Amino acid sequence: MSKRKTFDVGRDSRSGQFITVKEATGRPETTTVERIPKSGHGDTKGEPSRRK
Repeated sequence: MSKRKTFDVGRDSRSGQFITVKEATGRPETTTVERIPKSGHGDTKGEPSRRK
């Protein structure tokens, strides 16, 4: 079992501030959920996308 090289984070689209993923999924019209690489892993093009 491989460990993920990224983690999910929510971002407010208006202010750009980080918020919880739970809060971001509750307000999809004004927020986005992004994947951020963990430190030391750099480019993570092999990770699956969060887009549905």
